[in-house]
Amino acid sequence: MENAIVIIPARGGSQRIPKKNIKSFLGKPIISYVIETALKSGICDEVMVSTDSEEIANIAKQYGANIPFMRDASLADGYTTTDAVIIDTINRYKAMGREFKYIICMYPTAPFVTVEHLKEAISLMDKHQAKEVKMLAEFSFPPQRGMIIDENGYAEYKYKEYANTRSQDLSPIYHDVGQLYVYDTKQFLESNGSIVDGVVPLLVEEKDVQDIDNEQDWIMAELKYKVLNNL
Repeated sequence: MENAIVIIPARGGSQRIPKKNIKSFLGKPIISYVIETALKSGICDEVMVSTDSEEIANIAKQYGANIPFMRDASLADGYTTTDAVIIDTINRYKAMGREFKYIICMYPTAPFVTVEHLKEAISLMDKHQAKEVKMLAEFSFPPQRGMIIDENGYAEYKYKEYANTRSQDLSPIYHDVGQLYVYDTKQFLESNGSIVDGVVPLLVEEKDVQDIDNEQDWIMAELKYKVLNNL
């Protein structure tokens, strides 16, 4: 059994940002960053891109990723989950005679994931015999102090019991940054992709991640990447 496969799910369709997965990010297709990071880490036996797009496949190959097969159109609509894509990919590799201890899922629009993140994630998997390692960041503002707008248009605290609680006295709450996941393959398949316990956090700072869902996010991500990498 091989140690780890990196699966980069990158379907061709994108509504909010056209051709999002291969759009130029500081002069290179954004998908190239995660491919290069995975290859540089030296911990992956296979770095592959799951896509239904010949254009994405060709660009991915240029940067060193493998495309042993194209994704079926039935798994390339806007409703297909990443879990379904991963399960299909692992089953197809198994049919080819290749099995992996760990699955590493990296999204194509995650240029902030580093070689160090990958190495730490695998180390945490080994150390804790974890089912999953998930990259998390602490909310910059405590959700317990969040507000809602009622039916009359007035703002009020969602959790009134915390209205007068100091922020520093509230327990930290973390959010999934949506960039990097490592799974124990056996556990992932047995749970059909729904691992709910045995999850070890890989903590990063909010400044080191950026969600990219629209053009404003894209601009912010490029600016942040320049600062973090002294470009």
